Parts: sequence; structure tokens; C-alpha cells
Amino acid sequence: MVDYDGLIQDALALKADHAAIAEVSKIKFVEDFRKACEQNTCRKYNTNWMCPPAVGPIDELKARACQYKQGLLFQTVHQIASSFDLKGMTAAGQVHKKVFREILDTVKNKYNLQDILPLSAGACEVCPKCAYLDGEKCRFPDEAFASVEAYGIDVINLEKTCGIPYYNGKNTVSYVGLILFNIDD
Repeated sequence: MVDYDGLIQDALALKADHAAIAEVSKIKFVEDFRKACEQNTCRKYNTNWMCPPAVGPIDELKARACQYKQGLLFQTVHQIASSFDLKGMTAAGQVHKKVFREILDTVKNKYNLQDILPLSAGACEVCPKCAYLDGEKCRFPDEAFASVEAYGIDVINLEKTCGIPYYNGKNTVSYVGLILFNIDD
């Protein structure tokens, strides 16, 4: 049996600003969020194994996520100079990815959760140039993670359901991580 309170406390100790246990049955999947990827605002569409369309059809991703019962949802909150501070947002994203990996290591090693689906924020950036662009398989499949958005998950609804604020004040940017898991009975 996993100590959920301990898991949450460990995430907070590893620099998550908010953390909660999410029930997968309460996750709302919205295909339109995935369609937003096709607008290529982030310039990662069709360039990365962990982004659409390479990550897979939304129905398959939803089915994969729904094989899990619960997950650790966590959020990092970062101060930035203004809502136009792209450099600050990028730096905050890098800090989030570091926190994500530390929490993921704790989930795997301290809690011995191996049947997991880790989802982070934004595109995978493990490699400077994704093998997808060269028509090759992913070089680091154990380190490459899709985003919560690529799975079509309604982040605002999920955070609300878990009691985590979506908006954290003026001149802040927030990123989420979600590590879905099953517990062996």
C-alpha cells in the first residue's frame, strides 16, 4: 500500500508548489485541446516523438491513460517579469523539468511504483534534435515523456478537481506534471 500523504509531502519537499492524488476516473479528456497542438503555437508539432502526431491518436492515448487508477498531480509555480517574459517562462520550464525528474525518481525508487505513465509539461527536450526528424526510433524511450496536453487532458478541470489552483497570481507561470500509476495488490 502506498502512503499517499507521504507521496504528496515528498513532491512538495522536492520543490513542487502544489501536489495531490488524482483519480483517473475523474480526468476529463478533451479532443479540442489536442487539436490545439495542430495549430503549432509551440513549433513542436510533427517534430518530436512525444508530440502529436507521432505520440499517437488521442483515442489510443486516452485508453492508455485510463488503464491507470490514480496519479500524482503536481504543479510548480514560478515568478516571471511579466506575462510577456518568454525567457523567464523558458527558464521556469527547465526548472519544472528538473523537479519532474526528481519526483519521478522518488516515485520509482522510494515508492517502488513501476507500472507508471509519466506526463510532463510541454514537448520532450531530452535530445537537441529528436530522432523523429531523421526517421529513427527514439534514442531514450525511458527518459522521453509526452505532455499532459498531448494526451488531451483538461488541466484546468483536473487541477480544480484536485484542489490545486490554476491561476497563481500576476506575473507567474505554472507547470504541471502527472505521474499515473497502478498499485500491485
